[in-house]
Amino acid sequence: MKTMQHLTHLPWKELPRRYGAGALGLLIMGSLLVITVLPLIFMVTASIMPSGEIMRMPYPWIPSELAFRNYYRALAGHDESFIFVRNIMNSLIVSSSVTVTTVILGALTGYSLAKFQYKGRIVIFMMIMATMMIPFETIMIPLYMVATKLGMQNSYAGLILPFMLNAFGVFMMRQYYSTFPGEFLDAARVDGMGEIAIFGKIILPNTGPAIATLAILAFRSQWDTLLWPLLIAQSHEMKTIPVYIVQFAAERTADYGAMMAVATIASVPMFVLFITLSRYFTGGAAVFSARKG
Repeated sequence: MKTMQHLTHLPWKELPRRYGAGALGLLIMGSLLVITVLPLIFMVTASIMPSGEIMRMPYPWIPSELAFRNYYRALAGHDESFIFVRNIMNSLIVSSSVTVTTVILGALTGYSLAKFQYKGRIVIFMMIMATMMIPFETIMIPLYMVATKLGMQNSYAGLILPFMLNAFGVFMMRQYYSTFPGEFLDAARVDGMGEIAIFGKIILPNTGPAIATLAILAFRSQWDTLLWPLLIAQSHEMKTIPVYIVQFAAERTADYGAMMAVATIASVPMFVLFITLSRYFTGGAAVFSARKG
């Protein structure tokens, strides 16, 4: 009622100026939402649709029948060996291991660079940042030669060790810890707490938003990696999901339903991870704004 009374007292010429920007913003956000969500809806609906209907124009968003056999063909593979299940486990093991090491090592390195004063600290940080400017393709062949010499070819070690730490994780955690109040750390040291106890009991419990963000980015990056697993893993048992998707698409070029089912299955872990850690993002903005204030 108050809103309607407020609108009636406003000159009509003022309404477009006051509310036009908000309506335009909602329109833009709604359009972006549709553009983002529509391919996902297409992927899910196509995964339970008969292959003959997927390429029909206009696209029938509601399938005439639920073709869950697409998921069986996706899991079984072209030779019905169910190697996709093993590839899913490989991707989960590799991505989870890389995520854990990236978060732990990135947090330790970022904390050291942000809160300790020692000679060469800035030089070390700049050298770490310089590695972000080097494309992976330029070091891929030398890295492959080193992995081959160390006997890490076609193994989990070869898939995990080269990506245990990345420069972006160090940069992100260092920037986050730079805003952490040093008075808390000084008070803990006065009370007799050691540096390991400070890091484990004070720093990590208050780093939820940064850790969640870094974990999602690290997991997604490793989950989508194609070049290195394609190079280092020769056997079908050691390949990861991106490699399987490429091979499956090449061998079953006409089975669009099964290909969409493969893509849907490959997307599930990322959705689960994001939903699990999404509550940390809601408080992330509040944490940063409070520190700035």
